[in-house]
Amino acid sequence: MTRAAQAVPSATCHCGSVRIRVRRAPRTVTRCNCSICRRYGALWAYYGASAVQIEAPKGGLSSRGAARFAPSFAARCGCITHYKYRKKWGRGSIAINATNFAPEVLGGVRVRELDGASTWTWKYST
Repeated sequence: MTRAAQAVPSATCHCGSVRIRVRRAPRTVTRCNCSICRRYGALWAYYGASAVQIEAPKGGLSSRGAARFAPSFAARCGCITHYKYRKKWGRGSIAINATNFAPEVLGGVRVRELDGASTWTWKYST
């Protein structure tokens, strides 16, 4: 792991108006092929809510509802930054779009493939 990856990482949207700080680099990320994740092209890194600090200017985030989760986007550049599960699903985690980390942060990170399009089964690709 590189020295940059060992530092406390932060993820930023394209324009830099949204910054997400986490306590540690992700150990694994999830690539899902469901209809929405496939279109976003995101790699999801999951953290407990207390391990995530989201910094954005007032009005800097927009959210679009989905059945189980509420994805958030940088209002200025449109990058998907993270999502939280809706209350009724009762999850205490936040999914960060890991593609917003610097590439060296993801070096050597294990990728889990989720077949969210049909079987909801897992496999590891790296």
